[in-house]
Amino acid sequence: MKDVPELPNHPKPVGPYSPCVVANGFVFISGQAPILAGAKSGEWAASDIGGQTHQCLRNIQSILEELGLAMRSVVRTTVLLADPADFKAMNEAYREFFPEEPPARSTARLGLDLPGLRVSIDAIAVYEPKREE
Repeated sequence: MKDVPELPNHPKPVGPYSPCVVANGFVFISGQAPILAGAKSGEWAASDIGGQTHQCLRNIQSILEELGLAMRSVVRTTVLLADPADFKAMNEAYREFFPEEPPARSTARLGLDLPGLRVSIDAIAVYEPKREE
């Protein structure tokens, strides 16, 4: 079963894709750019790699929270960097969101060349919604 949830508090996609899809017990979150809800494409939340990494992960966190989940549900991420020299600083910012038992991760070079964009992060999470007690 596949569901594309409404995410009213999340930045709208800039292309023909869904911010996330829930299917077969997983949440597949599209690559998140460092953009705030309501901002225009290219209006990055920060110019530095640490700030951009934080915003990408906040966007992932926001999606998960709207689905009743938390960052501990994330089992895999892919980090795409515009400049591989940013790896160390990205890693420091990333670690703040996953201080213990971080998810599996791949890191690769970002294929887009958008002015000022330094990082994009996608994620896969296990869908275990909170149950009403």
